[in-house]
Amino acid sequence: VQLQASGGGLVQAGGSLRLSCAASGRTFGRFVMAWFRQAPGKEREFVSAIGWLSSTYYSDSVKGRFTISRDSTKNTVYLQMNSLKPEDTAAYYCAAAPGIYSDVDNRRGYDYWGQGTLVTVSS
Repeated sequence: VQLQASGGGLVQAGGSLRLSCAASGRTFGRFVMAWFRQAPGKEREFVSAIGWLSSTYYSDSVKGRFTISRDSTKNTVYLQMNSLKPEDTAAYYCAAAPGIYSDVDNRRGYDYWGQGTLVTVSS
């Protein structure tokens, strides 16, 4: 089972990026899929999650700027990031948890993790 994150890069403040997380090895249609991020010297923090019925969750710091979505036919989750700020700079990780998982902002419940993709926002 693998999660492959991609789409990171260098962007100026106010710009946009779209991250992708492709899952392989099994079907993740009934999993909660999430994005976490970790800046240098900081704890890994919750960014956004989407349930298997497409309910969405966001941290306060990204609400209104980021949009999570999933394409179950492609086993892929996306994170559209708009109005990026320098404080969004971090390595972004996708993760998967069983569909019954409800504590979506708690990283301890996620069984599968991608390798991370780096997002750098310049001021």
